[in-house]
Amino acid sequence: MHRPRIRFGERHVHLPRSRALRLLVGGLFVAGGLLGFLPILGFWMVPLGLLILSVDVPVVRRWRRRAAVWWARRRRARQGLRP
Repeated sequence: MHRPRIRFGERHVHLPRSRALRLLVGGLFVAGGLLGFLPILGFWMVPLGLLILSVDVPVVRRWRRRAAVWWARRRRARQGLRP
């Protein structure tokens, strides 16, 4: 079985093989991000946690895919407007 990974542009980040561990890590990132007003923790943790959860949670996977399609269409439209 291949090891799950997520992609940031050109980079690939490997995730734990255990589904339970991925859910725990993703949930902790989201929970930590909701406490982003505290030092060390930050709101940047929410999207990262959702990205990790998207490997195993179909609803979050759909949100990620919709955001990726929206972003690609937006970039394509902007590139078409530039000379």
